[in-house]
Amino acid sequence: MVVPQSPVWFITGCSTGLGRALATAVLARGHRAVVTARDPATVSDIVAEHADRALPLALDVTRPDRVRAAVEQAEAAFGRIDVLVNNAGYGYLAAIEEGEDEQIRELFDTNVFGLVDVVRAVLPGMRARRAGHIVNISSLGGLVAFGATGYYHATKFAVEGLSESLAAEVGPLGIRVTLVEPAAFRTNWSGPSMRQSARHLDDYAATAGARRASTLATYGRQPGDPARAAEAILHVVEAEDPPLRLLLGKLALDVVTARLDSLKGTMDAWRHLTVGADYPEG
Repeated sequence: MVVPQSPVWFITGCSTGLGRALATAVLARGHRAVVTARDPATVSDIVAEHADRALPLALDVTRPDRVRAAVEQAEAAFGRIDVLVNNAGYGYLAAIEEGEDEQIRELFDTNVFGLVDVVRAVLPGMRARRAGHIVNISSLGGLVAFGATGYYHATKFAVEGLSESLAAEVGPLGIRVTLVEPAAFRTNWSGPSMRQSARHLDDYAATAGARRASTLATYGRQPGDPARAAEAILHVVEAEDPPLRLLLGKLALDVVTARLDSLKGTMDAWRHLTVGADYPEG
């Protein structure tokens, strides 16, 4: 039986990985969920035992018309969307010079513009109710960048900035925003879901080329557990005062802490030039 007061989640990219784990956890918690994927057959097993609380929908986030239609179907079925999770996305391996125009634009269409379209489609309902929670799945790579994944980092840095501005805008309206920043989790990100440029330049073999190989080699051995990540996201959404950012995985914590220390050191070392760029006081 459907509990009318149970939260309604709208989750993108549920066919594999974190989206799949989250949809499973949400339904197990007794919540209602709109479980989306490009091919809804890939999520049929998730929703099979929850027909009264789960709505599987086909969704390609790069198609704005389909985004709007999916949100309308969700609101018609459940009356509202309480929690939006923008999880759809993938990685791309290439040195910056090796990047291919079509691949780069497709990456941004999914990881950035698709997310924007889903947010804009869901916000009117949340604003009307003065309530809601938007969870944007970013990455450790939204805070720290490495060779070979520059274009992916660019998409996630964009999600970080957009989400921080969004939080400032919608917070006074009762809507919360959380960025989730996982490190390496045992998903298809570094395996079947990963795309890469066909172009390989010898001059980047020791940098971007080496990291291409090491990234692909992690597949199936990543330390992060998607099921535990899903429980962490549920905990944050249910918290009275959820954070704007949630790092997931010890690796994420270690890398970002080192980055902050390095950034502080650089700022201190060049402080004289920084403050000297202002007009003299008086």
